Amino acid sequence: MSQFLIGKNGTESPEPVKAEVTGCVPEWLQGTLLRNGPGLFKVGDTEYNHWFDGMALIHSFTFKDGEVYYRSKFLRSDTFKKNTQANKIVVSEFGTMIYPDPCKNIFSKAFSYLLAAIPDFTDNNLINIIRYGEDYYASSEVNYMNQIDPITLDVIGKMNYRNHIALNLATAHPHYDDEGNTYNMGTALMRFGMPNYVIFKVPVNASDKEHKKPALRKVKQVCNIPFRSTLFPSYFHSFGMTENYIIFVEQPFKLDILRLATAIFRRVNWASCLKYDKEDITLIHLVDKKTGKAVSTKFYTDALVVFHHINAFEDDGHVVFDMVTYKDSNLYEMFYLANMRKETHEFIETNKVNFSPPICQRFVLPLPVAKDTPNGTNLVRLKDTTAKAVMQRDGSLYCLPETIFEGLELPGMNYKFNGKKYRYFYGSRVEWTPHPNKIGKVDIVTRKYIEWTEEDCYPSEPVFVASPGAVEEDDGVILSSVVSLNPKISPFMLVLNAKTFEVNKENNSVLQISCGIAITITSLKNSRMNGEAFQSYRQCQSSRKSISQVCLNQLRNKSVD
Repeated sequence: MSQFLIGKNGTESPEPVKAEVTGCVPEWLQGTLLRNGPGLFKVGDTEYNHWFDGMALIHSFTFKDGEVYYRSKFLRSDTFKKNTQANKIVVSEFGTMIYPDPCKNIFSKAFSYLLAAIPDFTDNNLINIIRYGEDYYASSEVNYMNQIDPITLDVIGKMNYRNHIALNLATAHPHYDDEGNTYNMGTALMRFGMPNYVIFKVPVNASDKEHKKPALRKVKQVCNIPFRSTLFPSYFHSFGMTENYIIFVEQPFKLDILRLATAIFRRVNWASCLKYDKEDITLIHLVDKKTGKAVSTKFYTDALVVFHHINAFEDDGHVVFDMVTYKDSNLYEMFYLANMRKETHEFIETNKVNFSPPICQRFVLPLPVAKDTPNGTNLVRLKDTTAKAVMQRDGSLYCLPETIFEGLELPGMNYKFNGKKYRYFYGSRVEWTPHPNKIGKVDIVTRKYIEWTEEDCYPSEPVFVASPGAVEEDDGVILSSVVSLNPKISPFMLVLNAKTFEVNKENNSVLQISCGIAITITSLKNSRMNGEAFQSYRQCQSSRKSISQVCLNQLRNKSVD
């Protein structure tokens, strides 16, 4: 795959192109699927080092009355404009650092970075497309976003979180409650006084399109959580949410602030400023969404790395949350283009010992916790899990997870069940290679696993769309864009029966759509806007510092007339 696909510049199709459809598109499948990911890796004679440094290319697939239309456009960010005007890469990304010309007073520029503590980041927003109010933004994990028109894919304007809330970094994986309010998390570093993690909320009615005022003007801070160590904040790519709680996992995968501030002076990239301490613990913070107060009990587990939460819910006095964990932080290394261009067998042979597999694990936090509980007592009372929370002498709870499945990343699920007890999740099968060639479905209750795979085909992570009036959780279809090594097979959009993972079954209610496009590898997290419109948000996932995201925009369920 990597010989001719990896690191190759994509092309844009700004005007809608009708796709060639094989099979029958379900009549109820109406709306637009938006995808965001890296699409431009070379500018002039310069090239990015890492897959998630590539400049953003946004794709849209519009389903209407049994037909499908495709369009794509490079995100016209300031980064894109500067690079293309210079005909070379002039803006640094996480894995690709651009150093100043020594003739342009490098010492003065480096000193200004030191004074600011945190450098100004790129606005190459390639991870996800997220919603605040009625505004849609191409987003990554920095303070900048670019608002886009979800129909034309044009940039409406650049947005800086710092104009509305004190943040240097923010996730591209927000959550949406049943009313459509948006919850997200970020990190406030040196410029804003006491450093802390920030949980915030943007109301669903925050947009003012008539006066062109952004939804972020109504942002509300829910909670601040102090860093465990002032100069070493935890990196986080996502978080969990139930009806009443936010779950934040403060992992020992940390950002070294001093190294970050001096990276350009030391001529190293920002990725080198992340370090994993396998001897440390992982703290689990539980925050009440209504009061903004953290639960006083200290929950912790062994050192781990997490990029993607799967889901979380409350069950009989417990908070249950599932996430994909790793025993090391080497996953980001897998996506350097030099690694991705290796033949799969070569990559496995040279790197297998260096990468731990993704493990889907369940953690359970009992509430409330009696202070007089005897030391060594397991407080988890649920019968359908082997996860434990064991009382320690200091009153803290040591959490031991249950392993659900091994080898699946970029998880997604029916977002109607986000924050609620659920049974199924979907993802990309990862088997010691940065080129997933399978997508799968896990039944948490029975532990049954099914998958879709086809020779020489590489699917993106799956996106679930429910059938109209669906009662069962897995009643719907799975969407995944696929590229092939076979030159006779054009890239296509795959639509699977979500129950069986089969194509062209049940009266041809699933299909394949051929559309000659450059597909990007992305991650996903599903989200629901309201009763009819679904949005799918990932990222990606796995980080990798930047994981791109799938966005399912205004995909409406409607009955056949």
